[in-house]
Amino acid sequence: MADAINKKFIYIMKKFIFSLLVALATVTGSAQSKTKVAETALIIIDMQNDFVDPKGVLCVAGAAATIPAIADLADYGRSKGWQIVHIVREHRPNGLDVDEPRVPLFVDGKPGYCVPGTWGCEIVPGIPVKEGDMRVVKFRNSAFFQTQLDLILRRMGVKTVVLAGTQYPNCVRGTANDAMSLNYETVVCTDACSAKTPAVAEANVFDMRNMGIKCISLAEVKSKY
Repeated sequence: MADAINKKFIYIMKKFIFSLLVALATVTGSAQSKTKVAETALIIIDMQNDFVDPKGVLCVAGAAATIPAIADLADYGRSKGWQIVHIVREHRPNGLDVDEPRVPLFVDGKPGYCVPGTWGCEIVPGIPVKEGDMRVVKFRNSAFFQTQLDLILRRMGVKTVVLAGTQYPNCVRGTANDAMSLNYETVVCTDACSAKTPAVAEANVFDMRNMGIKCISLAEVKSKY
């Protein structure tokens, strides 16, 4: 009698476990089916009013001139199925989460920069955010530092990242270096990146090329990717 009960219990448990595994597989498959797959991502860095517009708190002199190239590159990327990712800075009004050298911009009545809800935090009008684009917030130079960017890109199967935005010695270079260190094929689109002066841009491109980072024009990006 006991053996019969045990056999029936084991049968019921096996059936329950099998049903549970099927249910889990269904849920996992459903989640994966909703995840976009893209081998290439365009990372647009800090193209916000405070960095691009002359009225911005930390305007980069060369940034506004790159808007048409970035918009063109984004449209090209969308046509190729790339994932477009807008990287933006956001800081608390009290500057608690800002880089130490920029804390003075948040004290003594100063408004700071890239504070959510302000004009300065908004992406410039010339670079529209379209359906399917993603937005990732960062607090430091690199778009990978303590953000979800790497997690998101790996889930999507991204192998190559193309970088655009501002500015070369800080956020572009920091992001490029981390992308290379994380084993992404790293491409900097030189027509779509900026610095305060051409000399600063040239020096950083020179260094990044020597590091093994591809720094190429918009035309070359389109011809090779």
